[in-house]
Amino acid sequence: MNARNLTDFLPLAGMLEVAGVGVEVPGRSLLQAVSAQFIAGQVTAVLGPNGAGKSTLMSLLTGQRQPAAGHVHLAGKALSAHAPAELARMRACVAQETQVAFEFTVREVVELGRYPHRRHPGRNEADVVLQAMQATAVEHLQHRVLNTLSGGEKARVHLARALAQVWEPLAGQSTRWLLLDEPTAALDLQHQHRMLQLVRAWATAQGVGVVAVLHDLNLALRYSDRCVVLQQGWVVGSGATAEVLTPLCIEKVWGVVAHPVAQQGEALGPRQYLFEAPV
Repeated sequence: MNARNLTDFLPLAGMLEVAGVGVEVPGRSLLQAVSAQFIAGQVTAVLGPNGAGKSTLMSLLTGQRQPAAGHVHLAGKALSAHAPAELARMRACVAQETQVAFEFTVREVVELGRYPHRRHPGRNEADVVLQAMQATAVEHLQHRVLNTLSGGEKARVHLARALAQVWEPLAGQSTRWLLLDEPTAALDLQHQHRMLQLVRAWATAQGVGVVAVLHDLNLALRYSDRCVVLQQGWVVGSGATAEVLTPLCIEKVWGVVAHPVAQQGEALGPRQYLFEAPV
């Protein structure tokens, strides 16, 4: 359950991983000796209370921030050793907050996802943008200016952009990645489930690796294969989600009592919790 030795996290092809990473800011440590592996073809949820270091860890995985200690590897080599153009074809990111300064339409924003492929377009290039918009149910908004949309609609547009970016596998490259920082935060209940159903389907059917920062523990239990739980910059739990997110873990990390929902048969799906308000 605790952070493991660096030797347990040798770089492996097809994986995204951090080994002993630390991040410091003046007067404060944001991450401390964090090690974790993210596996292609699986959904991994990054969980923890506010300020635990979730978005900081995501910034290392996307390459937006460099660790003060430790290493980040993608597909068997250091993340920093990949050329930016190569990374843009291998993985797509959806940030927690994304600002678009110009009056781009929805379609133009989604088309930006294909920019890394402009010199080597795919066989179905003409259809990718429309299909990505259809996948996130924003095709009817394609001629609207992005900045006129609701927060939830914008979130779905940015997911469509990310899907368009990694829509097809690349010759000679075995893995693609979706890195999502709080992708469900602005979505209503229906679209939260639809978004996570979609990325889980991509992981299962296409072998895409998905890493998502989530706050809803029941969504994590339902849709993620694995999870990494952070608390005050440390990894306090890592592994299969159903094994890590126990009532004891939830009470220790979040200070909330969790009661498993009684289930009758498998039709109701994965375990879920009811939560008491913290004392």
